[in-house]
Amino acid sequence: MSDTTNIPAERIAELTREPIAIVPYDERWPALYTEEEGRLVRSLPLDVVKRITHIGSTAVPGLSAKPIIDIQVEVTSLDRVRREVVPIMKDLAYEFIWRPTMGERAPYYAWFILRNEAGQRTVHVHMVEHDQATTDRLLFRDHLRAHPEVAQAYEALKHSLVTAHPADRAAYTHAKTPFIAEVLQRARAEHPPLS
Repeated sequence: MSDTTNIPAERIAELTREPIAIVPYDERWPALYTEEEGRLVRSLPLDVVKRITHIGSTAVPGLSAKPIIDIQVEVTSLDRVRREVVPIMKDLAYEFIWRPTMGERAPYYAWFILRNEAGQRTVHVHMVEHDQATTDRLLFRDHLRAHPEVAQAYEALKHSLVTAHPADRAAYTHAKTPFIAEVLQRARAEHPPLS
């Protein structure tokens, strides 16, 4: 599937330059996730949606994070997302980006950004077809939940990276990759896939 949404390069550059803030864990994050999950369930075609899950640092109790609720929505068809779901999400005030999954190349997925009245990001919805990356996001989250010492190391890394890259989201994310890969390797060793 090619990128036919023609998001201007300037818009992508603006998104990557938005300031990054890491804040202490907020006890309201699970409730905010549940509220947005409910809104998605009520709004989206249920035959397209396979599973909705809370991912990212806001899904790990006690972990400091960017104050943005990350939601992974596994879907049956990204073609249907583009045809049927994008207009619904735009009606829910989400901005739509057809985003590369890995760096700056295919495969792509549907990424939606919701903002508050001040223009700050509050929710990211990642609509994806099931693949290894969808499994890895949940495995990483669950490993951090089960290993507070790993979560603390991740938190320390994020604080150092936000100091180094306060308005470069791409560099911030890229610099986390080796840590995430190492954690995933350990998590897979602890929980090998069922054959």
